[in-house]
Amino acid sequence: MTRRLAEVAKKVGVSEATVSRVLNGRPGVSDVTRQAVLTAVDVLGYERPTQLRGVRARLVGLVVPELQNPIFPALAEGVGGALVQLGFTPVLCTRTAGGLTEAEYVTMLLDQQVSGVVFCGGLTVDEYGQLLGRGVPVVLLNAAVDFAALPPALVTDPLHGAKLGFPQVSTDDQAAVEQAFGHVWALGHRRIGLLVGPAEHMPSRRKAQAFARLCARTGTDDRGRVGHALFSFEGGQAAAGELLAAGATALICGSDILALGAVRAARRRGLDVPQDVSIIGYDDSAFMNYTDPPLTTLRQPIDAMARAAVQLLVNQIDGGAPTPKELLHEPELVVRGSTAPAPPASGRPLDRALVARV
Repeated sequence: MTRRLAEVAKKVGVSEATVSRVLNGRPGVSDVTRQAVLTAVDVLGYERPTQLRGVRARLVGLVVPELQNPIFPALAEGVGGALVQLGFTPVLCTRTAGGLTEAEYVTMLLDQQVSGVVFCGGLTVDEYGQLLGRGVPVVLLNAAVDFAALPPALVTDPLHGAKLGFPQVSTDDQAAVEQAFGHVWALGHRRIGLLVGPAEHMPSRRKAQAFARLCARTGTDDRGRVGHALFSFEGGQAAAGELLAAGATALICGSDILALGAVRAARRRGLDVPQDVSIIGYDDSAFMNYTDPPLTTLRQPIDAMARAAVQLLVNQIDGGAPTPKELLHEPELVVRGSTAPAPPASGRPLDRALVARV
């Protein structure tokens, strides 16, 4: 007990006597100090006294699927900074090999009486129902939900017929593909491929749907021109190899990591980027201006999206009713050195991999 008092007191910058008064529910402590002590107790992993467990901490869970993809640390930094400015303590939860799953993190956060949760990336039906059933404020950040795949009980309030769900903040996938497609089309490319994440990943599905519409509108044959892969360098390299073998001269990728894998795939086939193949990424992760060649990509408005997500969450924490609407933020096409005019139909170098098989 003495050690706990000392650690909490040091964390908050108050005396052990003040911590003791808070934990025993005694008067003589300001609301600000009382809340700071309770937050420190939660952060340090101590259990609150029984009489205080019903008091919700000013902790906010931030659940991200991974940290290897640079976009997720960027989102975590943006959301975390905005939360701290408003007096909340962000708790970062990320899936690691052999560690907790996202569903287990959700359970842990709910048991800790968090004030709310910002959920990035994918969201399963079970996780959606778990969060909805507990009534905790939630905002989905780039975690679009396929409502058609959800059970009716999770979509509609049976008493009032109202739509259930969480506020969502996302990058406009359709606008992203339209910008990228228009860019390479203007450069003369007619054999355009799309490389995105797994087929069940909603943002990837949206990109594929937008790509199909653009191909139909322009009369472009899209058969064999859509590749799906895990969001990794190796996944991008493997899937890009198939698209290049099908004759694509331009690749629109669903992440910068996939795009870098596509660059490697092109070079392994003896193709130059961008003289033979143009490649566009997505995210504008750190250092994309320093790759070889510098990567043309679609920049997600991370700061604006993070602020919007936090504001929607705080509105719920303050008693506002959640509105299951999606705020779409338009990305920005950043043109660098990985895109160029399409090569002449007869001037494209032979694919070394094909030559080796002859």
